[in-house]
Amino acid sequence: MSEIPVTRFPVALPGAAHDNTLMWAHPHEIEPAALDQLRNISRLPWVEKVRVMPDVHLGKGATVGSVIAMRDAVSPSAVGVDIGCGMAAVRTSLTLSDLPDDLHGLRLGIEAAVPVGFRGNDGEAEVLTRDAALRHRFGVLFGRFDDLRAPGIADRRARAASQCGSLGGGNHFIELCVAEGDERLWLTLHSGSRNIGKELAERHIAAAKTLEHNLGLPDRDLAVFLAGTAEMDAYLNDLWWAQDYAMLSRTLMLATVQRVFAQWMSSQWAGPGVGFDEPILCHHNYVARESYDGVELIVTRKGAIRAARGDLGLIPGSMGTGSYVVRGLGSEASLNSASHGAGRRMSRTRAKRTFTTDDLARQTAGVECRKDAGVVDEIPGAYKDIDQVIAAQVDLVEVVARLQTLLCVKG
Repeated sequence: MSEIPVTRFPVALPGAAHDNTLMWAHPHEIEPAALDQLRNISRLPWVEKVRVMPDVHLGKGATVGSVIAMRDAVSPSAVGVDIGCGMAAVRTSLTLSDLPDDLHGLRLGIEAAVPVGFRGNDGEAEVLTRDAALRHRFGVLFGRFDDLRAPGIADRRARAASQCGSLGGGNHFIELCVAEGDERLWLTLHSGSRNIGKELAERHIAAAKTLEHNLGLPDRDLAVFLAGTAEMDAYLNDLWWAQDYAMLSRTLMLATVQRVFAQWMSSQWAGPGVGFDEPILCHHNYVARESYDGVELIVTRKGAIRAARGDLGLIPGSMGTGSYVVRGLGSEASLNSASHGAGRRMSRTRAKRTFTTDDLARQTAGVECRKDAGVVDEIPGAYKDIDQVIAAQVDLVEVVARLQTLLCVKG
């Protein structure tokens, strides 16, 4: 029997008008609407290169799992409304054998310390009262709030401050995981820029759609700002702030979860205190100025991490399936990028129609997590296979650790 040929990535985007798009995904496994969306993006006159990651799926405006490099232009929808969304993780000094069997108390402790869903902190995150360095970063960030240029957000300061260090909803999570092999315990989390990022993005997207050079686009959600204009300067000013906000918010939460975990463990056993390595933090919805082939480009990663040589990154699966810690291999072909997760294989609406709470309980067996109707759309079956996604990008990243979920807090 002849062997099935193995696809060697990258492959070209079928039907593209230009040869500027390379994919680390099988075209037949991508929904047709997402392929059409990628073709529309590739044809924009400002686009130099498009790279498509193995977790690709249809998105609003730009495709999730895409890397878009533009010359002298930026598209606010290519980032989307969750500016600066990304991951954080830290390895602990403990191993699986140090844990008690019942993790329910730990989950309740995390949920009590970190606001989830639509909630924010009561004023400001409690960790700011204990950590002078984080307090200073928080003060510097909000010292720039009055410089934001999107209209109608002057009265959003208090809400933005209260939500800094809160999880949000959707696919955001906090997890306790165990690494295969050495069985070390890790804390991981996924979050973004909360409501302030959404409001900044929506205002700039609306402004971009009114500009004359965008009126003839096949999809108005692909509207761009052009270099040298006040509109692009204003957007980038607000974008940089929102990315800093998202990174600080993750840092506050990670510090909070570390404290909760250490205190909870001290109540469970008589061993030494918990130690923590240096944290890993990375954006996967963001913009950066980068140079390729001697040309400075504005690179937007929507559902992709930077994977330059030596960069540590995090690629999560879904609740119950765990995550990967990876190190970038510096692939210039991929614009130094890799996937941001497993990627959805069905919409939230379809997942709710397809699966039940019994399905959720079966697919998350052994994981301490919610198993109610409110999180059915986050069921592992709604996502692609994380192991296959990693296998498709062996030329982009090397695996540092494979993490298995033990506990998951959802928004």
